[in-house]
Amino acid sequence: MTYEIDIAGMKRKLTLCPVSDDLYIGAFVIFGDVELTVHCAAELLKRAPEYDYIIAPEAKSIPLLYEMARQSGASKYFLARKGPKAYMSGVFEVSVKSITTAAVQRLVIDTADAELIRGKRMLILDDVISTGESLRAMEELIAKAGGIVAGRMAILAEGDAAKRDDIIYLAPLPLFNPDGTVKE
Repeated sequence: MTYEIDIAGMKRKLTLCPVSDDLYIGAFVIFGDVELTVHCAAELLKRAPEYDYIIAPEAKSIPLLYEMARQSGASKYFLARKGPKAYMSGVFEVSVKSITTAAVQRLVIDTADAELIRGKRMLILDDVISTGESLRAMEELIAKAGGIVAGRMAILAEGDAAKRDDIIYLAPLPLFNPDGTVKE
């Protein structure tokens, strides 16, 4: 089963995948889709509020994060990693439970990045916002580092996230029943 979506004028077919016995989601993956990544970055930048830096959670947002930084002429962007790395000097850490992952995950930035974030307007970016848990974790991480949330952006707002007025997104993505019909 698939669902055709129009993302700011660009159409894609998303495979429907089970999350539970009575809930399916449209699998949205921008990895490898250069045309869509470039298009979405340009469209999001048109709608972006004023910001100093962009930050995104690892991993599916990485191509979009890079492309938005490249198109905007930014020389720096931030990535919240899923765990501390050997090169990190101290970490700021929060926990997050996403709809698409089975276990609780961590998001971390190191103290060097936190120093650069302090007092800066941060634009949070994600590929899809669904439950808002990754978004909440990113907001907490920015607050711990002393930054200011300038805005929240995603390519897609899934389910109830599309009803939020604090998220800028390019298209809504419904949730689905096991037979492929849209959940009401």
